[in-house]
Amino acid sequence: MEPPEVVNAGELLLKRWEPAWAEEAAGAIQESLPELQPFMPWAHDGYDVEAARSYVELSANNWAEGTAFNYALFTAAGELVGSSGLMTRMGPGTLEIGYWIHSAHTGRGYATAAVTALTRVALALRGIDRVAIRHDVANVASGAVAAKAGFTEVERVRREPEAPGETGVDVVWERRR
Repeated sequence: MEPPEVVNAGELLLKRWEPAWAEEAAGAIQESLPELQPFMPWAHDGYDVEAARSYVELSANNWAEGTAFNYALFTAAGELVGSSGLMTRMGPGTLEIGYWIHSAHTGRGYATAAVTALTRVALALRGIDRVAIRHDVANVASGAVAAKAGFTEVERVRREPEAPGETGVDVVWERRR
């Protein structure tokens, strides 16, 4: 199972992360910290180019191991607007989608476009019959993306909060083949 390295999502192009984009990623994350920090444990004041390089390297390793497939999201003009990925952490037959969008580009449907495209890709892969999105109940924006992309809420799960804005209740959404 390996998804394509480039995915066309209409007004967006999803590309497998490359080291050359680390500096741009670090800048986008720093500029988006007010929106990312409440729900993303990795988003902190010290997130810098080195942290972005480590993420890109980890992404390459995970891709090679088949455990996660992370993409940079670009507009048609080549502007980095966020990141999204497919992860195997929910077990066999399921790929989980995660995403974040640069604060300057929210509200334009980019997350929904990326989720829709990755769902199509995931459900076309052999052995995958379920795509899931999991987010803290307080992260209303992520829930809106899941609903707009045609996902159905299937459960709520308690867990220890990892980021300051989390309640410890995750909402799980899914789409099936």
